[in-house]
Amino acid sequence: MTTAANLGFPRIGRDRELKWALEKHWRGELAAAGLAEVAAGLRAGNWRLQQSLGIEVIPSGDFSLYDPMLDTAVAVGAVPERFGEPFDLSGWDEEALGRYFTMARGAQGIPALELTKWFDTNYHYLVPELAPDQRFGYRSRTTAAMAREAAALGITTRPVVIGPVTFLRLSKRTDGGPTAELLDVLLPAYEAWIADLVAGGATAVQLDEPVLVTDLSAAETASLARAYQRLRAAGPARLTLATYFGGLGANLELAVGLPVDVLHVDLVRDPGQLAALVEAAPASLALSLGVVDGRNVWRADLAALSARLAPAVARLGAERVQLAPSCSLAHVPVDRTREGDLDPELASWMSFAVQRLEEVSLLARALDGDPAAVAGLQDSAAVLAARRTSVRVRRPEVQQRLAAVTADQARRGAAFPERAAAQHARLGLPPLPTTTIGSFPQTPQLRRLRAAHRRGEIDRVTYEAGLREATADCVRRQEEWGLDVLVHGEFERTDMVEYFGEQLDGFATTAHGWVQSYGSRCVKPPVLYGDVARRGPMTVDWASYAAGLTDRPLKGMLTGPVTILQWSFVRDDQPEAVTARQVALALRDETVDLEAAGLPIIQVDEPALREGLPLREADRAGYLGWATEAFRLVAGGVRADTQIHTHMCYAEFGDIMGAIIDMDADVISMEASRSGMAVVEELARAGYPNEVGPGLWDIHSPRVPSAGELDGLLARAIDALGAERLWVNPDCGLKTRGWPEVEAALTALVGAARRARRLLTPAGCPSPGRG
Repeated sequence: MTTAANLGFPRIGRDRELKWALEKHWRGELAAAGLAEVAAGLRAGNWRLQQSLGIEVIPSGDFSLYDPMLDTAVAVGAVPERFGEPFDLSGWDEEALGRYFTMARGAQGIPALELTKWFDTNYHYLVPELAPDQRFGYRSRTTAAMAREAAALGITTRPVVIGPVTFLRLSKRTDGGPTAELLDVLLPAYEAWIADLVAGGATAVQLDEPVLVTDLSAAETASLARAYQRLRAAGPARLTLATYFGGLGANLELAVGLPVDVLHVDLVRDPGQLAALVEAAPASLALSLGVVDGRNVWRADLAALSARLAPAVARLGAERVQLAPSCSLAHVPVDRTREGDLDPELASWMSFAVQRLEEVSLLARALDGDPAAVAGLQDSAAVLAARRTSVRVRRPEVQQRLAAVTADQARRGAAFPERAAAQHARLGLPPLPTTTIGSFPQTPQLRRLRAAHRRGEIDRVTYEAGLREATADCVRRQEEWGLDVLVHGEFERTDMVEYFGEQLDGFATTAHGWVQSYGSRCVKPPVLYGDVARRGPMTVDWASYAAGLTDRPLKGMLTGPVTILQWSFVRDDQPEAVTARQVALALRDETVDLEAAGLPIIQVDEPALREGLPLREADRAGYLGWATEAFRLVAGGVRADTQIHTHMCYAEFGDIMGAIIDMDADVISMEASRSGMAVVEELARAGYPNEVGPGLWDIHSPRVPSAGELDGLLARAIDALGAERLWVNPDCGLKTRGWPEVEAALTALVGAARRARRLLTPAGCPSPGRG
């Protein structure tokens, strides 16, 4: 019989129960025991749900209170000295949880671990810090504890562990050395981990090694072979090696030759690898086929999949085949049936996590010849046929405009030196101008106002009056703190992508389509289903209102086309490059309107540019070409004296430095504080020619930086790039922070800029402009 399996399930809960419990715990309103109870309830519910959907291989250990990479670091004892000795989290006690969350979020005087993107997804993971003489040891037994929880409920699970080679690839050494050198001292911790799982009753273990879909160094290839020879001997459990986010490519022979029992492959990202896998797999190896998309919401064509898979199942034998989503379902919302207000036709095209598992189960039964399941395959075929012919998908006027785009439209009319001179003359800013990234705190009062409007308890006039009051207060505060360039605060926006999805044709938004971004932070990606067009100005009224409240320059705020794509569930029926250009043209109209309304600065955020970078080197040039062109299309319609900013955060910028230069933004602000300004030094080495705002305040950590810390970071940035091209700003937007810490941190940030300015001028004379 063909087996229905799963690799991971969303851990946030149908109603984001984990988010609310975490934030109550951090506020001191929920004790560790209460948080543990909520978490246990979510795990039990997820296991029972998967069992009810016909999933036979159910994961455990895929649940985390914050981040699986953090959990792995704690499990193997990779706890940096500033957080104390290694500890066991499995008891969920206050002391252990406090140290765990300090690693994730920091504390006063204790910086958190770095945060960056998980492969090419919008999920952020915490980067383990490893010393060159790192000592590992199996310390935290949370994975084993979760497997025992499931067993007590009568549910057999397959514990999930991030594999050792992927763990090392995604970690960093404090001395900058290669983490792969630490494999042999790490492996005993993994051997003890697997032995503990087996001792607790586990008969199967899933080891996630997505590095196998990337370009491997010779050392990593050797590491995989060495690691799995060792882990094979750690216990009699059936080992599943899980790869995802791409095809194996040149690593196929390596993967099928590793001493594991099951190999999981992503047939959504690379359907063409199936034939080679079936041919190469030894008789001892079962294949787990990732056949439905774990990262997007479009319903699978089950009839076509059945026809394609049937020969492979016949060749391998059903007992050697598992069907599964392409990757963990943590990247999609929980349940589409909760979207009662979504247009029925659109809803019929979509599958969330629950529906994905229903698809897997139905397909497995159909391949085994179940007549009812075979008949059920035709339902998906009919729905997909209707989607292909729906009039809401294609818009001739959008396609005609796209066809008329010229190369000149994707370039500014003047080179950067000419633009910079015109912008400096227009703005009259001091050296090291201070600003923020865009958003300000979304307070409980603001959320209550929005909820009241959504429920129909207040009309739009009352709602917008409340938003104007919040905007005016935000502008007043920024003036009082001494910021040089202001923003309007974005109080009208629930999310930097969803807001635009609500106003652009071709997008749909959901009510409950939440996905975890990191920790307790959840986002609700819009669904991009058709050709994109702007119905009218989207941001001009709010930006103009705020600009009229101050005599200081104020930025118009837009989200860039690549980030809108990456943070949406994007259509799968045309190349992403085409969709990106459609979005870019809609945003181009908005920049022109903002300029016409008198806004001297327009920020077009692209934090997801690095995130979308293909995992294989050979595929990157094509992506970066259309991604940077899309950004330039947005910016290419404004005058030389209109300053274009962009923003990026929490990524490895060195991989895209050439593309950052090609974007030709006048100013780029970037996350820099957790890495100690390393990105500024990368920019200097690359010869970045334009202006830069390296973040001085890590807004994802609940701590206010000290004056000395800010002075040191800013001095390092000035040493690397010189003061004449530097801006001073936080790492990211401030919507998740509270007003007291925002006031304290921004006041300190402005103070750091003013102290640095005094050092730049003779005898402490004031710089030109405000200072």
